[in-house]
Amino acid sequence: MIKTKNQYINREISWLHFNDRVLQESADKRVPLIERLRFLGIFSNNLDEFFKVRYATVKRIVEAGKSGKSVLGGEVAKDLLEEITKIVIAQQTRSLEIHRDIEKELEAENIFIINEEEVTEEQSVFLKTYFLEKVSPQLMTIILNDLNEFPMLKDSAAYLAIKMVLRSESVSVPEAPMTEKSYALIEIPKGIDRFVVLPQEGNRHYIIILDDLIRYCLDSVFSMFDYTSISAHMIKITRDAELDIDNDLSKSFIEKISSSVDNRKISDPVRFVYDKNIEEDTLEFLTGKMGITDTDSVIPGGRYHNRRDYMSFPSLGKVELMYEKIKPLPIKGVEAEGSFLGQIAEKDYLQYTPYHKFSYIIRFLREAALDPKVKTIKITVYRLADDSQVVASLINAAKNGKQVTVQIELRARFDETANIGYAEQLQEEGVKLIFGVPGLKVHSKICLIEREENEGLNRYGFISTGNFNEATGRIYTDYTLFTANEKILKELNMVFDFFETTYKINKYKHLIVSPHYTKSAFIKLIDQEIENVKLGKEAYIKIKMNSLTSYKMVDKLYEASRAGVKIKMIVRGICCLIPGVKGMSENIEAISIVDKFLEHPRLFIFANDGNPKVCISSADWMTRNIENRVEVGCPIYDPEIKKELIDTFEISWSDNVKARKFNALQDNCYVHNKKPKVRSQFALYEYYLDKLKAVSKLPDTKASSR
Repeated sequence: MIKTKNQYINREISWLHFNDRVLQESADKRVPLIERLRFLGIFSNNLDEFFKVRYATVKRIVEAGKSGKSVLGGEVAKDLLEEITKIVIAQQTRSLEIHRDIEKELEAENIFIINEEEVTEEQSVFLKTYFLEKVSPQLMTIILNDLNEFPMLKDSAAYLAIKMVLRSESVSVPEAPMTEKSYALIEIPKGIDRFVVLPQEGNRHYIIILDDLIRYCLDSVFSMFDYTSISAHMIKITRDAELDIDNDLSKSFIEKISSSVDNRKISDPVRFVYDKNIEEDTLEFLTGKMGITDTDSVIPGGRYHNRRDYMSFPSLGKVELMYEKIKPLPIKGVEAEGSFLGQIAEKDYLQYTPYHKFSYIIRFLREAALDPKVKTIKITVYRLADDSQVVASLINAAKNGKQVTVQIELRARFDETANIGYAEQLQEEGVKLIFGVPGLKVHSKICLIEREENEGLNRYGFISTGNFNEATGRIYTDYTLFTANEKILKELNMVFDFFETTYKINKYKHLIVSPHYTKSAFIKLIDQEIENVKLGKEAYIKIKMNSLTSYKMVDKLYEASRAGVKIKMIVRGICCLIPGVKGMSENIEAISIVDKFLEHPRLFIFANDGNPKVCISSADWMTRNIENRVEVGCPIYDPEIKKELIDTFEISWSDNVKARKFNALQDNCYVHNKKPKVRSQFALYEYYLDKLKAVSKLPDTKASSR
């Protein structure tokens, strides 16, 4: 194995470069204007989660007095923290420039985001009434000077740090100097829209951000103070989001997770962001009181924080400034009427959301809930929609006497509280719950039902690359296979058996299951390609996934590349592999696609000497997915679906509009060539539209590439 200084890209640094691709979308003038603002929100939200999880992990390594080189791809943890902060500051600076450019372009569209100094007399009446009726009752305002202990700031909440310079006669000590200062904090309320839309004036739209509305009304908030000047600057703190689950045997698992989620509220800070224009004395007062340390990332930012709220920027009826909504398509060959299970009994079907309707999953579960011949339903749950039709269908099934078993993952990061609520709701309705496997998260996306038929119990099921979530199903691209293949479903039942009998390790001939077999199964498939290329047979590997961080899998791909196996990779997020390095990875090409939808599926294609082996999976090639989670990969045996999956990969690979190349420079350069322009997400919709037109009389409505 060749060892070079640049054998791997550090996963944290690679993730930051992924988020930079999101930031690129906000700067791309081919993206509709309001969508560009929303990408700024996604960039900000991603960064919040990065600090809560990944930065916090590296910080713990530093505080433990360790270098972390073995787990950080050769990076020293302390140096990595400094590098992260440097990159983030540069990205934040660029994001502010992009934001200013977008605001100018909004003004050209007669959309004006005003601040507190730009309010007209006519607008003042509306805003002061709005403040008194809607905002003031929800304001949490804390005067800091006289507190013995600094208040615990909420994770990722935005605060206005207030400094008042008081008149001497307004303070209790007569000889106090004129520069007596009083400090306060105002928490920006979360229960109010961040963007306050003012009455329209002709064709001109006006918006004021809630922070600036509060600034406009500071005199009302602090009317009891006699001050000569008052200033307000935004700050935000991000806390470590790691769950620390206690070992109290008297507590239920739900109680332990609930307690751990509550403890996040008082966990250690990992990032402090402040308005770079804040007065130095105010900044020193705050950082001193909060005990900000050298290992915390202190980042000067702009006037506004929590820009994740831009994900919900109001549309103002400006449909031309947003992506055109596509109408999800039916799956070719599935009849709208009649039994869906009956159709699955005849052949397998593939759903590829959001190009296809997500509703096929709901249709499957609702039919199972009502069908008197269905006896059992088993399903895994990781993330659900706020008002989940999946849960409603499962409860409906339980009320109809079905034996319903739900493996619900209470440790799904940032969805713990929602999943606890659903778990309690399901328990109340008589659904049997399984709370994971000790030491392993359950990340598989599987469902199995048993139906009593003439020849005995027959099984039906589906296996997916994504969550059973109607909301994300509209914006995440994911594959779901519906099948009655007994070879697959027999082994799917073995996975559910493992949840209940965790010491029993099953053997699988078809499914690729973590934590016991994923790594070995894929290494075996790669080895076969290496052997084939040496024998002069057709050999290649094509991979689509979210992240590649397992150094063992990276090394195996390097080995295949050196043997001459051609490897194409589409990796949306983190990629620790460096493609195109002579003597190490010269036969590997890798791209990332960031566009309208979030690329989420995992797809693996192996040439197999001209008879491709194709597999979908819930697992990325990350150490956690391979070794510390229960994941399920499923081979595709139906020839038509196999071809369809290969087609979708090739369409994505041909993207020369929204694809970026991975390289040693990590510069996120776009794929440029002289071929006809292909924007893969729009091309995939056309692909499925064309499949339907071949068998129906659908109108010829081409998807816009706007």
